[in-house]
Amino acid sequence: MPERPYTILSCSISLDGYLGGATEERLVLSNDADLDRVDRVRAECDAILVGAGTVRDDNPRLLVRDPALRERRRARGLPESPAKVTMTRHAHLDAASNFFATGDSEKIVYCTSASVAAARSRLARVATVVDGGQQVEVGRLTEDLYDRGVRRLMVEGGGRVHTQFLTSAAADELHLVVAPFFVGTSQARRFVGDGAFPWNPGHRARLAETRQIGDVVLLRYALSTRFEETA
Repeated sequence: MPERPYTILSCSISLDGYLGGATEERLVLSNDADLDRVDRVRAECDAILVGAGTVRDDNPRLLVRDPALRERRRARGLPESPAKVTMTRHAHLDAASNFFATGDSEKIVYCTSASVAAARSRLARVATVVDGGQQVEVGRLTEDLYDRGVRRLMVEGGGRVHTQFLTSAAADELHLVVAPFFVGTSQARRFVGDGAFPWNPGHRARLAETRQIGDVVLLRYALSTRFEETA
């Protein structure tokens, strides 16, 4: 089997299964205590991956926030934050966005073959642009990341990316945080879209941990035989 990084999918959802609201305004589903937990998970990873839609819509920085965690990474000879990775079909990305403009770690963009020239013209000075093939496939992407030294990958969305990783059986664990409210509109973004998922009524995912964190709940699922038990 081709080698790939140990992969953690991480997201927060509403009680009715949405990643956000129906407007462009960002809806915060987590709380400060859980964001601190996410920060610790990030600090232990070599790379963080989000989809191009998340880069455009949320303009995330994807940095380790805690100074002590950043110092710990520096002591290990690592950048203060993990490398940032995105995958895109059309490379409609702004080189001045937070994804590219913040942090001292490498930025990697996987795009379709048809978009490589445009992506390199727009982003070559701020990122490494990689030809991901006719369609950017998760398997090919993760193998390439492994070859680049990424051993632990955190995937933070959005819904299309989560769907691709889950239907490709390319995730080892899922961190699903449930917020105590409903979004209440089908116009909002779902956690995942349609697909043939390996976990179904005949093959149930293993719930490895439940943890209350203030007013939210963390559900941690084991999705592969590589799942790592942690305290």
